[in-house]
Amino acid sequence: MDTVLKESRVFAPPRDFASKASINNLAELQKLRAAALQDPVAFWERTSREVLDWHKPWTRALDWNPPFAKWFAGGEINASVNCLDRHLAKNGSKVALIWEAEDGAVRRFTYQELHREVCRLANVLEKDLGLKSGDTAAIYMPLIPEAVFAMLACARIGVAHSVIFAGFVANSIRDRVNDAESKAILTADFGYRKGQTVKLRETVEAALADCPTVTNVLVLQRGEAKPLSGKWKDWATLVSKASPEHTPKYFDALHPLFFLYTSGTTGKPKGIVHSTGGFLTGAVATAKWIFDFKPEDIYWCTADIGWVTGHTYMVYGPLAHAATVLMYEGAVNHPHPGRLWEIIQKHRATILYTAPTAIRAFMRDGDDYPNKYDLSSLRLLGSVGEPINPEAWMWYHTVIGKERCPIVDTWWQTETGSSMIAGIVGAVPQKPGSASLPLPGIDVAIVDEQGAPCPDGTGGYLVIRKPWPSMLLGIHKDPERFKETYFSKYPGIYFTGDGAHRDSDGYFWIKGRVDDVLNVSGHRLGTMEIESALVSHPKVAEAAVVGRPDDLKGQAVVAFVIPRGDTQGIDVEGLAKEIKTHVAKEIGALARPDTIYLTRTLPKTRSGKIMRRLLRDFAAGKQITGDTTTLENPGLLDLIK
Repeated sequence: MDTVLKESRVFAPPRDFASKASINNLAELQKLRAAALQDPVAFWERTSREVLDWHKPWTRALDWNPPFAKWFAGGEINASVNCLDRHLAKNGSKVALIWEAEDGAVRRFTYQELHREVCRLANVLEKDLGLKSGDTAAIYMPLIPEAVFAMLACARIGVAHSVIFAGFVANSIRDRVNDAESKAILTADFGYRKGQTVKLRETVEAALADCPTVTNVLVLQRGEAKPLSGKWKDWATLVSKASPEHTPKYFDALHPLFFLYTSGTTGKPKGIVHSTGGFLTGAVATAKWIFDFKPEDIYWCTADIGWVTGHTYMVYGPLAHAATVLMYEGAVNHPHPGRLWEIIQKHRATILYTAPTAIRAFMRDGDDYPNKYDLSSLRLLGSVGEPINPEAWMWYHTVIGKERCPIVDTWWQTETGSSMIAGIVGAVPQKPGSASLPLPGIDVAIVDEQGAPCPDGTGGYLVIRKPWPSMLLGIHKDPERFKETYFSKYPGIYFTGDGAHRDSDGYFWIKGRVDDVLNVSGHRLGTMEIESALVSHPKVAEAAVVGRPDDLKGQAVVAFVIPRGDTQGIDVEGLAKEIKTHVAKEIGALARPDTIYLTRTLPKTRSGKIMRRLLRDFAAGKQITGDTTTLENPGLLDLIK
């Protein structure tokens, strides 16, 4: 397997795939990239006109006042129209959504049926819930068709949606609802996962005790319908009475389409705001380049709707191309480890877009499970969420793709809105473990601490030097944090927070976060957010959180905890278990520490900053090296060791 790890290992695009691809020539792609970088504004104007239907043309393509970018100001557009209405004449009878439940139940919606459901819900939001353009609504739902209805209905009437991952607990809902000042919450009584019910309504009820802006809660009762009163409204009752016709309104390109909260290096999640016109331009254009949709494709993105991947490449990007989207509610390894492959065989899925964490889990289960199923329908494989290690890439290529399906690895962030680096697989040879090349119109570079370009083969900081349409408008109600987080290190240049290097062929290799944000199973978790939860436990005096490399998750959460009071005779295992449960309740199961070390002290500099580098080395089982002269008490290293 040593050859797998060499950057020189290159896989040319399969001939059959390339012959049918829209972009199938590397030289032509390089010309396109060069022209796009020479005049990116003109390139994005042309691209936006090609992939979207605009109700009114823009007056100015880009107003760049670093760090704030305003794309397509004056232009008017509707995201729901671009995903639904414009397809009805030609593709109204085509299947838009295929949804499968964990128990095997299946629902299908054509574009005409999806349009009808979205129109009904849009009428309910306006007439029964009193929502209007400029408002915000929270969506806290399982991965079911109604969650897609909710997003598109909000977009249709100009209400920004704030989708909250259904695994988050009441405190997380409260914080996000209050920050966005959401006037309504759209939810369900429960979801299903691994044969269990996830009680969403109860979680919302707990959060509502401290959500003063919420005037209505629309609940989809999947179980036995119960009487509702006060703020609570029954989804089915109101939708059944609503008209299936709705005249869309059009909004300025800068109108917020959605808020999405992502962890940062402080305890408070950041409310990332995305525009309508710019976000759609990036999402729809990159979806076309990356997945090269064909009319017969059955496309499956396994991401949850609560993450940006679910927004960009499960809803807006594919539906704008009239693709058929496959959705699955439940764990892809339940009730047996071959569940994902079984679903691909059943629905004849052609494109699979999933996370390296999932791929490594399938590898661990062994080749026998995927080999039981007919995966011959697959024509393209994708990877998202974190860097994919070469061994996982090769397994994906040989066992799942049977060496005939190209793999597109994509690098991007919640903040970027759409992919920045990805190999357009009809044209770009792939290297296992590399995110490949920047997409057209994206100016990425690797720089050193002073901002100077790094020579090929050396590591540095990954930055984006020019604005792009799908970039975030800002952080909700916090422009200073926006500037400080993304544009203070290199003024006028977007700092991604990731380390990377570029090889002699120009391929980018992403090395992961350089700040205090963990990437656990493809989900970003702020160390400060977890530390805040830890110290809220009455038995915890102080805490520090770091990531440890993990073959399955990418990174595992490791916490160093100083207990309160007298520790003599303390039940170490019992307290650690209690603290883990507490964190899961405060934030969610994703943030639960894998390992907790109880300690009497933490390594700090004289200024009081915890030296997490030392803790990371310790957690990873490495020898503690490097400069320790700034430690307040160098003798503490012996305690850590």
